[in-house]
Amino acid sequence: MADLAALPTSPDAMQGVIAAPAPVPGAMDSTPAEPAPPAEPERISETLYIQNLNEKIRIPVLKASLRGLFKSYGEVLDVVAHSNLRMRGQAFVSFDSAEAAKKALKEVRGFPLYSKPMQISFARTRSDAVVKKLDSVHYEEHKARRMEYKKSTRYTNPLKRKYRARKMAAEMDGAGAAPVSKRPNVQMPDEYLPPNKILFLQNLPESVSKDQLMALFSQYPNLHEVRLIPTKKDIAFVEYMDEGSATVAKDALHNYKLDGENKIKITFARK
Repeated sequence: MADLAALPTSPDAMQGVIAAPAPVPGAMDSTPAEPAPPAEPERISETLYIQNLNEKIRIPVLKASLRGLFKSYGEVLDVVAHSNLRMRGQAFVSFDSAEAAKKALKEVRGFPLYSKPMQISFARTRSDAVVKKLDSVHYEEHKARRMEYKKSTRYTNPLKRKYRARKMAAEMDGAGAAPVSKRPNVQMPDEYLPPNKILFLQNLPESVSKDQLMALFSQYPNLHEVRLIPTKKDIAFVEYMDEGSATVAKDALHNYKLDGENKIKITFARK
């Protein structure tokens, strides 16, 4: 069984924990040792805090798996999991009672979900779903208090502080640097465009008609439409029902001499 996971770090996370004084070699103290204060009972909650989850599993799949795993212990009110850096590999599962959460923690802790043993402890605060279900009168007050706390800690989060410091350092390093010329956009040649169901025709005779193109390209199955460009008579678009049919027609008719002289150029259209 995996050890109980530590709760999320916060300034008050270590309150009430008393460190024992380090022994001094050779020192003898005749003063009788004071009795240790009684251990505080574990505070149970309706919500479980789960760590060491497999980060490779997509969030919707992970949430569905957690709900399916824990529903046998009681009504699961909510499962919260996110893919952002701060919440990665963690989740919260809320029950309709603390007793159900306690039983689930006892029996599921250490269970290898997606090959990683889960570390489970009680959450320090009630979730929105729990308050809404069990104490709906104070739900709005609870939600407002949570949002205020989230807002007040937005700029004290260690990960966000590190990100901002790195961003500021990069800006300072680049402040005196000469502006880098923008790399020109290089357009992919028509010949290397990925296949799709629309063909682009170039170098057509200006006298070509839609009927002529329909007759030419209808030799190949699944022809859908031929579109001429009124303002530019030497190009056109031919659309097939699927990519495979368009590819067959392109390979067969590329460089075909429609007027007996000039070869028509056929490529896949740009999307």
